[in-house]
Amino acid sequence: MVTVVTKLVHYLHLSRRSGQYTMNHDHSKKTPDGASFDRSGSQDSLDELSMDDYWKELENIHETRGNNHEERVALVVKEPDEGELEEEWLKEAGLSNLFGESSGDSLESMLFLSTLTRTQKAAVEKRVETVTQTMRKKNKQHQIPDVRDIFRLQNDSKGKVCDGSEPSTVRTSENKNETQDGTKGPKFSLGTDEQKSPLEDMPFSDTDINLEISFAEQAANLKDSSGGKMCKGGGGDTLLPNFRLPKDKTGTTKIGDLAPQDMKKVYSLALIELTALYDILGTEFKQQKAVKIKTKDSGLFGVPLSVLLEQDQKKVPGTKIPLIFQKLIAQIEEATLETEGLLRIPGVATRVKSLCQELEAKFYEGTFNWENVKQHDAASLLKLFIRELPQPLLTVEYLKAFQDVQNLPTKKQQLQALNLLVLLLPEANRDTLKVLLEFLQRVIDHRDKNKMTLKNVAMVMAPNLFTFHGLGSKTIEQSEFVMAAGTANVMRFMIQYQKLLWTIPKFIVNQVRKQNTESQKKEKKDKAMKKLLKKMAYDREKHEKQEKTPNDADVPQGVIRVQAPHLSKVSMAIQLTEELKAGDIVARFLSQKSGNVQTLKKEEVFLYEIGGNIGERCLDDNTYMKDLYQLNPNAEWVIKSKQS
Repeated sequence: MVTVVTKLVHYLHLSRRSGQYTMNHDHSKKTPDGASFDRSGSQDSLDELSMDDYWKELENIHETRGNNHEERVALVVKEPDEGELEEEWLKEAGLSNLFGESSGDSLESMLFLSTLTRTQKAAVEKRVETVTQTMRKKNKQHQIPDVRDIFRLQNDSKGKVCDGSEPSTVRTSENKNETQDGTKGPKFSLGTDEQKSPLEDMPFSDTDINLEISFAEQAANLKDSSGGKMCKGGGGDTLLPNFRLPKDKTGTTKIGDLAPQDMKKVYSLALIELTALYDILGTEFKQQKAVKIKTKDSGLFGVPLSVLLEQDQKKVPGTKIPLIFQKLIAQIEEATLETEGLLRIPGVATRVKSLCQELEAKFYEGTFNWENVKQHDAASLLKLFIRELPQPLLTVEYLKAFQDVQNLPTKKQQLQALNLLVLLLPEANRDTLKVLLEFLQRVIDHRDKNKMTLKNVAMVMAPNLFTFHGLGSKTIEQSEFVMAAGTANVMRFMIQYQKLLWTIPKFIVNQVRKQNTESQKKEKKDKAMKKLLKKMAYDREKHEKQEKTPNDADVPQGVIRVQAPHLSKVSMAIQLTEELKAGDIVARFLSQKSGNVQTLKKEEVFLYEIGGNIGERCLDDNTYMKDLYQLNPNAEWVIKSKQS
């Protein structure tokens, strides 16, 4: 039976061809009469003819679903009660002890709040106020703090900050080399609200992505400078700017460079920052919540990513990407990426269904014959895998937020929002998405032969990521039409700017450093911890005496001690200079021709920043060490492989 959606797709095709159908198109950019449409053209704008790829892909998807007679359990999205959404948000942000039964023990949250920017605090305050009012309505039988009490210390610019010290008149309260207890302290900017105009002193161009100042703060300053008016319609001009990241002397931090405990802090900060950005820009940000349903606990298609990885890791320990996903991409690339219409031309539906069933039975046994799989069939299987996930690759929680990126006023703000959303994805989803985007870029690299430009690939892939069948809601079906061009634009952004999206903004890393510094201060001041700290200090001193060698003497000022336990030269004192980079230090160690060092390549080992105000951070080769040392003078420096 032909579905209503399929009928509508056919209608849209007919209407569009007769000149009756338009959606989000600039009619001034229509193809001139008599001009043929060249798929390999360099223009990356979305004209009416290029939308054909989207509608044809959508039609193929519904045809595939129509041939699949298995009844699928629709994923139910629960409509939250009043205040429930905000309560869940606060839990996700790690601020659950600002309300509820544990609200009396909120010192940790107060410490966290002291590191937030003005706009971030406003976002938190707004949600706490809503939860507080809801709890009072429901007559909850536990302490309900007044939101004014929670933020009184942070909002009182003439008072004291949460640790009792006087607030600074510049951007961060910790901008001196010496802290109150006399220890060496870092210099770093949090991008908070104390500085009058943070953008005035920053020599950034329109295409530079400023990672040093909070995105929401940038939006607020832009809004203030324009008299409170935000120019809507960022998706009108569909040509993509050449955005770039200005060089940062303290190094660029990528996803995967930080220790897990610091990544948890990054998640909380990214959620708050994204919410603050959406608040400033007047765009509603609501996390969806899926009701848990029974899913397959084995197999390949329609299996949760976590289950797939669990069974794959039994076969290949340490696997982070589903094996079937990796194999399908490898199968597509094994032929050639120059095949015309790759990803756009579907495989034969009956054959794809048969291959799917055969893979389910034989893939893990290793008896599946891949020689019988044609390239277009493999591409169809790859897209089917993405669509059949019980929950969307972009997650139920954030799928709508990804879609709503198109509504933000400027392309730079759209890119900033996508950056934060990628940080919020679960690790398995994020890693799988990264592999997918990298593969799509390789397809685009052969556009002269395969006729698949960025816009064509985005048109084909957008329905597979954004029209999620499992939600079973009318709004999603409607969005297949209303949001067609918008989601295709978001897809283009993710492909075009994927390297930028996997970067952790410096202002968030600095906030993590600030949190770690404040936590260390708190531990030192905690009377209950004194005995334990004393014992730890004694044990550490005893251990250091046992391990100390003549080469481990006190390091003079301007010199760092770098450890390389897995190399033949296990330790070296390095004099810091203005131009010394992390890559230079690694090269110096690798130049020592002895032991097992010859088996290691430069791209296999990295210099790590460990301790001080960060848990652990893998440094990129272009990190200027003197600048980073000033940012984190109490760190240790270790060379090791990223896998260890």
